[in-house]
Amino acid sequence: MHIFEGFLPSPWWQLWFVFSIPVIMFGMYRLNKLVSERRDLLPLLAVAGAFIFVLSSLKLPSVTGSSSHPTGTGMAAILFGPAVTAVMGVIVLLYQALFLAHGGLTTLGANVASMGIVGPVIAYAIYKAGMKANLNFYVVVFIAAAFADWATYVLTSAQLALAFPSQAGGFLGSFQAFAAVFATTQVPLAIMEGALTALIFKYIIQVKGDALVELKVVSQETINKIRGTPA
Repeated sequence: MHIFEGFLPSPWWQLWFVFSIPVIMFGMYRLNKLVSERRDLLPLLAVAGAFIFVLSSLKLPSVTGSSSHPTGTGMAAILFGPAVTAVMGVIVLLYQALFLAHGGLTTLGANVASMGIVGPVIAYAIYKAGMKANLNFYVVVFIAAAFADWATYVLTSAQLALAFPSQAGGFLGSFQAFAAVFATTQVPLAIMEGALTALIFKYIIQVKGDALVELKVVSQETINKIRGTPA
């Protein structure tokens, strides 16, 4: 999904910065507050950031000017919320653009918008709705992580279609073409990402369940139910 350096024309790359910067600023405020109050969560923050970096670095060839890969943002969105995840996303994307030639600086705003903001917002909304509906915790995590991935690529398709509408079908024709190419890789990748994220949460529940309760990710009752221990 990383759109390559220089691939988006004006005014699109500037507009995506205008969209992303306020969210990043708010995310920095939330992250700073979280770290000042809960320094014991730094290892968990590091794990969530590393998960995004590793998965989003596994790129496959795809649409010209972009690539396909898992995003890894669902886990951070569930743990810390979409605003903090946006900050993790911009750190990862900036590092990848500077040192791995993956993405770009002028396209950083667009890439943050898709992978760092919209994907995590969708994951967070699905997770909250699923838990409110009292669905199985791991099923909800799986769905949230998978849809974070798909939402990221839906927005990337829209970003490319806005910048490069087709002569015949305009924005919609171009969007359908980009989305169809992404779908061939992202449908299976998102399913695998959802399963991997649920597996990691199973581990976190076992070793750091108290942190999930304090972050209000799950209730102690849910932790006890998952562990099979009495309340």
